[in-house]
Amino acid sequence: MPDKQLLHLVFGGQLVRPDSTEFADPSALHVIGIFPNYEQAYKAWRGATGATIDDAHQRYFIVHLHRFLDPSTDVTKAP
Repeated sequence: MPDKQLLHLVFGGQLVRPDSTEFADPSALHVIGIFPNYEQAYKAWRGATGATIDDAHQRYFIVHLHRFLDPSTDVTKAP
């Protein structure tokens, strides 16, 4: 039986400041994709961050979409 699907979004863009999470131009965000699990999302995130490592203002994020769709999938919450 396959693992439970836990969707993750990987995206990024130019930040206003390297120490913030505010994007300089939200209309220019780079969406890498939506992945069925964290492991695949992490691999995509590593690829994107590796390609832009010399640009301190470029940053990528992993969003746990499954937590929005079904809060009971939040594994960080205590039972």
